[in-house]
Amino acid sequence: MSHSSRSRPAQVLIGAAALAIGGLLAWGAKDLPAAIGYSGVGPAVLPWFIAGALAVCGALLLWQALRGGYRALEEGAGAERGDWHALAWVAAGILANASLINRAGFVLSCALCVALAVRGLRIAEAKPAGGPRQVLIDAVTGFLIAAPAFWLFTKVLAINLPGLTATGWI
Repeated sequence: MSHSSRSRPAQVLIGAAALAIGGLLAWGAKDLPAAIGYSGVGPAVLPWFIAGALAVCGALLLWQALRGGYRALEEGAGAERGDWHALAWVAAGILANASLINRAGFVLSCALCVALAVRGLRIAEAKPAGGPRQVLIDAVTGFLIAAPAFWLFTKVLAINLPGLTATGWI
């Protein structure tokens, strides 16, 4: 059985799912107000644009899957089965972020999320997960990513994100 014929049902499913999600986004966007703001666009513009782009991509994926499968598709490099241990680390990072964001603040909860998720991704690639030093490096990296994002949202865009302190800087 060739790679193309083996993956074709999955390809059809992916195209149909993208098309369906685009339709669901459009259905949700229909209820958004179309009033135009000072910038000349209303709040419904971006959801409609994303819904349309996703629907076009889904239609193209579906068309290609039905006409012989995706072209020049390389054989997957991953394992035959999912790595549940790696998934557990990534899921732990996401759950820790969701449960701690209001207690520890956006920056620290995101730093923890990055540290746990990166550990899981390393395990998924069959690389050493690293010891305490690597966890610290990953947490600092997460902090260096989350802190500017926090400041951008809170200071520039005036969007309230949970902080650790009342100063609004962490």
